[in-house]
Amino acid sequence: MPFSDWTVYASKALSGAALSREEARRVLEACPGETPFLVAAAAEVRQAYFGHRVRLNYLLNAKSGLCPEDCHYCSQSKISSAPVEKYSWLSVEDTVKMAERAVAVHAGRFCMVASGRGPTDQELDKVVASVKAVRVRYPKLEICCCLGLLAEGQADKLKAAGVDAVNHNLNTSERYYEEICESHTYSHRVETVKKVQQAGLSACSGALVGMGETEDDILDLAYALRELDVESLPVNFLMPIPGTPLEGHYHLTPTRCLNVLCLFRFLNPKASLRISGGREIHLRSLQSMGLYVANSIFIGDYVTTKGQTAEVDLQMIQDLGFEIEGDAGADLVSARNGIEMGTSSRAGTRPAPTVQLK
Repeated sequence: MPFSDWTVYASKALSGAALSREEARRVLEACPGETPFLVAAAAEVRQAYFGHRVRLNYLLNAKSGLCPEDCHYCSQSKISSAPVEKYSWLSVEDTVKMAERAVAVHAGRFCMVASGRGPTDQELDKVVASVKAVRVRYPKLEICCCLGLLAEGQADKLKAAGVDAVNHNLNTSERYYEEICESHTYSHRVETVKKVQQAGLSACSGALVGMGETEDDILDLAYALRELDVESLPVNFLMPIPGTPLEGHYHLTPTRCLNVLCLFRFLNPKASLRISGGREIHLRSLQSMGLYVANSIFIGDYVTTKGQTAEVDLQMIQDLGFEIEGDAGADLVSARNGIEMGTSSRAGTRPAPTVQLK
């Protein structure tokens, strides 16, 4: 398609109208030679809602392993033989230390993630205690929790504690969901997202692409997330971890990943679109192009896998001429040089960095 046709898609998204199914399929099927023009059109939408800002998110693996669920993509599931750390809830003190790291690398959102089907009341009390401590120490830092399926009233307790958002990804279409998980259903996930919204929390829900799903599955998911009107939309690209049922699943190319990001941007123009797990593996040298479409990334490591270093991410943002949301005047060169650690997602493994800004 000529560039002018892709800009029609941008105009349609900016008007609030949804792409037709045929139009959305064209986005996914764009050939590599068309992808740069497709990205340029999606960048118009990103620019309209988010300007040159990039939101950084920092992830804490607050409880690792020990999960009774059978999600095929997850290294922490009961059917995984991947060698992951197994530990119960981190202490309040360790959680605050990790929040300190988040602030030091300019993250605007601190994401507390826990393995398991969902929190018990006792576990939720531990989360609440940690959230309150982080909120006192860093009142401007946004806090997001990813705790699995939520029972009635739990979202309200998180809201009262000072949580800003809750993440619970739909991951794939309703049709394909039983192919990747049998211990809970797609509808369970939708119900949790709705509980989050009903509690007045920001709903964060997105995709996991590359698990063997069809184009129709990706389209179904994109339209479902549009209907849910989620405020934050992470797009993960499968990391085929050895020991999981999906190990060896390398079905994505960098341009395919960019097409997927463009689809979610066109169909969810106002959502904070985050390039999440797997970007280093699948986007590779085209990661920076992804930020012309998405406006958010994780900085540091993921739940059980390593991410790109904070230094490299900050350099990429600077090279693009973007600014970090909430840190418009930050000197990223000084910040980058001030980081003296990697970015493990668990507290206690490295000293917290100190980043001096001019």
